[in-house]
Amino acid sequence: MCGIAGIINQQGRVIDEQQLIDMTSSVAHRGPDGEGRYINGKVGFGHRRLSIIDLTDAGHQPMFLGDDFVITFNGEIYNYIEIRNELRKLGHVFSTQSDTEVILVAYKQWGTACVSRFNGMWAFAIHDKIKNIVFCSRDRFGVKPFYYANIDGQFLFGSEIKQFKGFKSNWKANRNVLMDYLIFNLIDHNSQSFFEGVEKLPGSHNLIYHLATDKIEINKYYTVTIHPDISKLDVQETVVIFQQEFNRAIDWRLRSDVKVGTCLSGGLDSSYIASLAGGKYNNQLEKFSAITAQSVDIAQDESSFAKMVVDYRDLKWLVTTPTSADFLFYLDEVIYNQDEPFISPSVYMQHAVMKTARQNGVIVLLDGQGADEVLLGYEKYLGAYFKALPKSQLLNSIFNARDHFGTSAFSILKYYLYFTSFSVRYRRNLWKFNHVSSKYRNFVDPSTIRNIADSYKNIRELQELEIFSTQLPSLLRFEDKNSMANSIETRLPFLDWNFVEMALSINNQFKIKEGWSKYILRKSMDPILPKEITWRKRKFGFNAPTDLWFNNFPEADKYIRESEILSKIFDGKIPLYHDPKVKWRMINIARWEKLHQLTMD
Repeated sequence: MCGIAGIINQQGRVIDEQQLIDMTSSVAHRGPDGEGRYINGKVGFGHRRLSIIDLTDAGHQPMFLGDDFVITFNGEIYNYIEIRNELRKLGHVFSTQSDTEVILVAYKQWGTACVSRFNGMWAFAIHDKIKNIVFCSRDRFGVKPFYYANIDGQFLFGSEIKQFKGFKSNWKANRNVLMDYLIFNLIDHNSQSFFEGVEKLPGSHNLIYHLATDKIEINKYYTVTIHPDISKLDVQETVVIFQQEFNRAIDWRLRSDVKVGTCLSGGLDSSYIASLAGGKYNNQLEKFSAITAQSVDIAQDESSFAKMVVDYRDLKWLVTTPTSADFLFYLDEVIYNQDEPFISPSVYMQHAVMKTARQNGVIVLLDGQGADEVLLGYEKYLGAYFKALPKSQLLNSIFNARDHFGTSAFSILKYYLYFTSFSVRYRRNLWKFNHVSSKYRNFVDPSTIRNIADSYKNIRELQELEIFSTQLPSLLRFEDKNSMANSIETRLPFLDWNFVEMALSINNQFKIKEGWSKYILRKSMDPILPKEITWRKRKFGFNAPTDLWFNNFPEADKYIRESEILSKIFDGKIPLYHDPKVKWRMINIARWEKLHQLTMD
């Protein structure tokens, strides 16, 4: 897990090595264990290293394969051992134990098609001197970031947007993205960033830069495959294949030459990971570490469930309890680290977990991102689920869901109407923000809201939209920026691509059954955890005690009123919303604008 940087000059200029140094220095937190640079003609690569596999200098980057190929790589290829063995049978010789060398040799053998063989998370660039191209790729689900921009005759790429800041002084906010965020709380739902001119290479995509012509080619290399035979399995057969795939995903993500632990909220996903991984890891010299963010709001705190898992599986428990003072102290740091605004102060709870991990020498953390999206874990998915049911089962299913999701039938109905109706959601939010000037209301893009509403007609379409656009990309961004800010690598077994395809292929009535969310996960974990964990009803997530924090946030309104961007959006009359979600977005915009010195047309 590292930080990458790249410059390709388009006007025949010599690469300025100091620019590469500045780009890598700005993300030193992503790789405190080493740095390197490579310059050849119009191509320059930079790298910061966080040593995870092959801690020797042999893993140094940028890495060369002979005279023809050079790579700068961020991520992990979990099946690198299996691929290396396959390549050895084809006659290739390896000089390191690193997965980076495996990527290079795989590229030499299979060309750009090599990425279809990788199981992992990655963002990399390879200078192929033979074909005179730079081949860039991002993993299937976009776990690892890849930003790029064209500035002053230079094509730039990197792991974080802040790496581009030194290339021009007048950075502007992207009006379209900003308005989608303010009014609809949508972020990371397309390839645009909050910074005008900075793009994101989508997950499942490659980018080829043709050095002779300075042309860029972007193409998609992966589409989810649904396996019909899996949907025909009965519950017990589905449990067996579920357990097999998830155990393999855990095994591969425990491959590390540094200490591994896990995030543990006490919810289903993290409890299952902690239980399985702890059972495998505890056979070594020390107990498996589980790290929990405890909420000061008792009504939102689920640390008692986390403790139950720790005691039952004999884990080492590390607990952090972020206070209002902590939140205010780290607020600007977290906003700056994230590069772009985010949806909730809960992101700080995650930051506190990562900081605690680093302080205790846990360099690799497993986490549960992706489980809700592939297993229909959120209440908002109930609308699509109900649409797919026979009418004879609908009423009974609503009442079962009411009991097991810990919500009311009326709330379920509201979710259904809000998420399945484009006009209801679109008009409601525009009405809520009726103080926004007409100029900026015109920058709102209704297409994503329409796509969300349309996807509720088909559960598979909804899940793919959530995985690739409207839900998961933002969670992965929070995860990456929070972890790397603390020099931590996080690994996500629920996003193993083989597991994802298996999970999406499961009969949907095994995902929500008799009102139980994530039923197949509960059945799989039932033999190894207490019933109080496996069959608990209420879902908390990483909820921050927002009300308590805001009550101790005297400068919040001041920050909002001082924002030049918000003043433009609201025609000089900034309203103070009482809705904590809206208030947070306005605070976030104000501080983000200040920290990054942004303007907006």
